[in-house]
Amino acid sequence: MPSISPYGSWTSPITAHDVAVAGVTPHWVDVVDDAVWWAESRPSENGRVALMRWVDGAVEETLPAPWNARNRVHEYGGRPWLVSGELVVFTHWDDQRVYARDLRDGAVTALTPEPETPHGVRFADLRPGLPGEVWAVRESVTGTGRADVARDLVAIPLAGGQPRVLAASHHFLTSAQCSPDGRHAAWLGWDHPAMPWDATSVCVAEIAADGTFGPHRVVAGGDGVSVCQLDWDGPGALLVLADPGGWWVPHRVTIDDGAGPSVAAPPAQAALTAAEEEMGGPLWKLGSRWMTALGGGKHAVLTGTGLTVLDEATGGLTPVAEQLTGWSPTLARHGHSVVGVAAGPRRGPAVVRVDLRDGTVTDLTDPPPAPPAGYLPLPQVRSFPAEDGTRIPAYVYAPANPDHTGPAGEKPPYLVHVHGGPTGRNHPVLDLDFAYFTSRGIGVVAVDYGGSTGYGRHYRERLRGQWGVVDVADCAAVARALVDEGLADPRRLAIRGGSAGGFTAAASITSVDVYRAATAKYPILDLLSWTKAGGETHDFESRYVEGLVGPLPDTEGRYPARSPVHNVASLAGPILLLQGSEDEICPPEQAERFVAALRGSGVPHTLVTFEGEQHGFRKADTIVTALHTELAFYGQVFGFATPDVPPVELRG
Repeated sequence: MPSISPYGSWTSPITAHDVAVAGVTPHWVDVVDDAVWWAESRPSENGRVALMRWVDGAVEETLPAPWNARNRVHEYGGRPWLVSGELVVFTHWDDQRVYARDLRDGAVTALTPEPETPHGVRFADLRPGLPGEVWAVRESVTGTGRADVARDLVAIPLAGGQPRVLAASHHFLTSAQCSPDGRHAAWLGWDHPAMPWDATSVCVAEIAADGTFGPHRVVAGGDGVSVCQLDWDGPGALLVLADPGGWWVPHRVTIDDGAGPSVAAPPAQAALTAAEEEMGGPLWKLGSRWMTALGGGKHAVLTGTGLTVLDEATGGLTPVAEQLTGWSPTLARHGHSVVGVAAGPRRGPAVVRVDLRDGTVTDLTDPPPAPPAGYLPLPQVRSFPAEDGTRIPAYVYAPANPDHTGPAGEKPPYLVHVHGGPTGRNHPVLDLDFAYFTSRGIGVVAVDYGGSTGYGRHYRERLRGQWGVVDVADCAAVARALVDEGLADPRRLAIRGGSAGGFTAAASITSVDVYRAATAKYPILDLLSWTKAGGETHDFESRYVEGLVGPLPDTEGRYPARSPVHNVASLAGPILLLQGSEDEICPPEQAERFVAALRGSGVPHTLVTFEGEQHGFRKADTIVTALHTELAFYGQVFGFATPDVPPVELRG
């Protein structure tokens, strides 16, 4: 018989260490000569990214310590590795240079020069180039400001030496991809104030005999159209994921109809399906892949519900391996199968191979160890009405623990989880971070508020000019609905999130009276400072807020009105801030100013700073401490015992 215990105080076998172990995450999957390769982040090694390879059922590490296959282009990083013959070429975090490791003898050689200033030159999105070269995006620091950055496309000699410049069509670029016949190169480009999910251009240029690029021209995309992925489809056509109809779906762009080799012929573009379903996503990291060609007019694509096969002859979509409900945008073909990183409601992320003939799923890596199912919440797919009548998608993770039940008449506390981005989304998958709380009697609801991806451009642009309004209102509407349904205790609601989710958490606790507490991890707290003019964020997002809040200087008054740092007098309850000391995206000075404004206010609060952490927590010790602190915070605010974690000191 389960014991009757107050919600929040249940004992659980799920520890913060288990959550940290689950942070061993595979990404950047690809297939090379029938071997499956991927990168693997490791919290136990201070977040180091190793390179792994699966061949004939055996997994081996191909890039051991101290090498760290990670880069900071756009500060979020991009594809960090490529295999060229017997060489694995990779970007190394410590100095941001490109290196090559010989797979025969393990020798490592630097391919790019040492920058004059540490991390002053970075590379990402490594791609095959002409013989003897690797193509990449190069990012160069040009001044002392966080946004003083320039980019170009370069060819890196495999023999080492100064990279050769290929093109610089836009301020932001993806790496060039060479056509199968070696005559053309194609890439994506965009300029501020647009973000890549707002408007991107597909650029094509002829490759001269000496390897230089001729003038480029735009063959797809442009104003109001986002393209998130491109691949060559033979020498004269491209496959692109574009949203001219409001949904990212595959299109074929023909640049050479056979009349001649010139790229000057007008391109023809046709959608491969009429389905109104998202098959792409926001290009946060260069090299992301939501689609891979299978041959015979069929394509594997990732939709909001999982893996799907698109038959362009009919435009039809056939779901595959439906038990895998969350996929990372890193998909590759492997014979009759596709490989990628996927998770489900009862399993964490792993590298999987799905046989498209019968849907058989084979794990190439072990999913993170999962506790017994009784301690794991099964995500409930829900939607709730917004103030304007729009339906808000959300995933409800109710408290679950076979050893405990709550007292009669008591409702559990609930955490409203806000994803980052804000151009991001949630998936109905096992999340041990959530299970850490639900197994202790604290419910979690993950909200895809207006602005989230996965629901078409119209839903995404509900947030345009309305950040700090629509996101706050949607999260509050979901919280109130859970209370109205009798699922949540209205006196014990909290909101939590990281990055842009941290902004919404802090904006919510300073603007509505729904929540008793908030946790803001590496948050944005001062909107005007978090712009190019304010100088407190990196180049990639330095004008992002102009679309989310409004153009400057015309709407400058909105910025302080919606900034938590300017609204501390309206705090509805205690707030916990968790911050990395080396965060270049949401810098620590924002959290420090917020805390300074709170001194003497009488509102309980605390700021915990983690040395050596950047944006998002990668070290096992940080993950453990952050979870312990958050649980202790809720226990102190909501009034339940948390004997297994150290107490948190709140200042007033």
